[in-house]
Amino acid sequence: MKQVLIVDDMKGWRDFNSNVVNEIFDGNVEITTADCAKDAYDILLTQKPFDVIITDMQMEEDFSPKFAGEWLIEQIQSFSRYTNTKVIIISASYNARQIAETFGVECIPKSTALKCLSAYKEILLK
Repeated sequence: MKQVLIVDDMKGWRDFNSNVVNEIFDGNVEITTADCAKDAYDILLTQKPFDVIITDMQMEEDFSPKFAGEWLIEQIQSFSRYTNTKVIIISASYNARQIAETFGVECIPKSTALKCLSAYKEILLK
């Protein structure tokens, strides 16, 4: 069973991403959600490792000038147990793709995520 963490400050996006992930993995997935980077970090410390982490960029502003999601990705990459974890940015941020390239993670713009399920499949099933 795949372990997935979804981090977004908007419940609608957490629910949307949860539904898409559940559909792609045919229900063979355990999904944990967090509504901010700080809560996600606490989850990373206390739970078993995740196979996939999906994060928004623009959440709480505590990490300015970085985005909260950017800070979270730095934390994820500092844990050796998350070396093989697939990290996906799903964000409306203007520079989400640039941030994804910088960290070597995947990115789906929110505008694409809303209309293109295949974007999720391409990343999650490879």
